Amino acid sequence: MGIFRAVAALSKLRSRLAQQSTSLGSVRWLQIQSASDLDLRSQLEELIPEQQECLKKLKTDYGKVQLGNITADMGFDLGVIYSRMSKLLPAVNPGGQPLPEGLLWLLLTGKVPSKEQVDALSKELSSRSSIPDHVYKAIDALPLSAHPMTQFTTGVMALQVQSEFQKAYENGISKAKFWEPTYEDSLNLIAQVPVVASYIYRRTYKNGQVVAANKSLDYGANFSHMLGFDDPQMLELMRLYLTIHSDHEGGNVSAHTAHLVASALSDPYLSFGAALNGLAGPLHGLANQEVLLWIKSVVEECGENITTEHLKDYVWKTLKSGKVVPGFGHEY
Repeated sequence: MGIFRAVAALSKLRSRLAQQSTSLGSVRWLQIQSASDLDLRSQLEELIPEQQECLKKLKTDYGKVQLGNITADMGFDLGVIYSRMSKLLPAVNPGGQPLPEGLLWLLLTGKVPSKEQVDALSKELSSRSSIPDHVYKAIDALPLSAHPMTQFTTGVMALQVQSEFQKAYENGISKAKFWEPTYEDSLNLIAQVPVVASYIYRRTYKNGQVVAANKSLDYGANFSHMLGFDDPQMLELMRLYLTIHSDHEGGNVSAHTAHLVASALSDPYLSFGAALNGLAGPLHGLANQEVLLWIKSVVEECGENITTEHLKDYVWKTLKSGKVVPGFGHEY
C-alpha cells in the first residue's frame, strides 16, 4: 500500500499548481488586492516554502518506497503538459498570441496570471535589461566571422560576473534560500538575453547598426523591434515563437545540460551558457540553420520543380555521406 500512497502524493504535488489557477472549463482569474499580487517574487515567497515543506514530507514518509521499474520508453522527452493552460494566458489583443511573460509566470507559479500581473512583469523585465559595457566589449573582441552562438555564449559568460547566486554562496546562504539569488539571476538573464541576442544579430548581419530598445513594448515585441522588425504581424509572431519554444521540458540536450550543470550549484549564467553550447550542435538547435542550408542545397541540385523521386534520392545521398537530414527530429 505504501507505493500507492507515494504515487498519490506525487501525483497530487504534480497537479497542484495547475489546480491552483484553472479548471478545464473556466479560468479563475486572480483578484488583485495589493501591489504584492503584481510582483512575481512575492508570489514565489508564498509558494516555495510550502512546496519545500511538501517535498520534505514526501521524502521523509515515502523516500524509501520503490515506485516501479524503469523502461527505455520513459527516457524519451514527451514535452511539458501546459499547452491547454497556455491558451488561457493574456494577450495584447483579444484572441491574439499569448504574452511570453504570462507563460513565465505560469511556469513559475502554476497560476494563470491576470493582464495586470503580466504587464507588471513586463515592466520589471524591462527594468532589469541594462547591459554592462564590458559585455559588448567581450563580444566585439570576437571576429565578425565568429558564429552567432559563439558570440552569444561569450556575452552570457561576460554577464556572469554580476551573478547574485555566486555572491550569496560565497557569503554563506542556507540551502532553503538558494532560490532567492537564483531567482534574481534568472530574471536578470531572461531580461538581458534579448538585448544581447539582438546586438549580435545586428552586429553580424546589419553592419553593427544597433536598434535601441523600446521599453513601452512587451518582451516579445521589444525583441522583434531590436532585431529590426516592427510589423505588427512580426510582433505577434515573436510572441508566439517565444511561447512555443518554452515547451522543452528536460529531455533534450540543452535543457538536460542546464539541469546537469546547475546540479553542481553553478549559477544560472554558467548553466545557461552550458546549455547554449549544447544547443549550438547540429543535432540540436543548429538544426534550425542546417535545415535551411540543406533545403537550399536540394534546390540547387534538383531545381525548383522537385519530384518525390528527386527528394528520395537526395535524402539517401545525404545519409550515405554520413550526414543527417536536419530538422526532422534533428537526428534522423
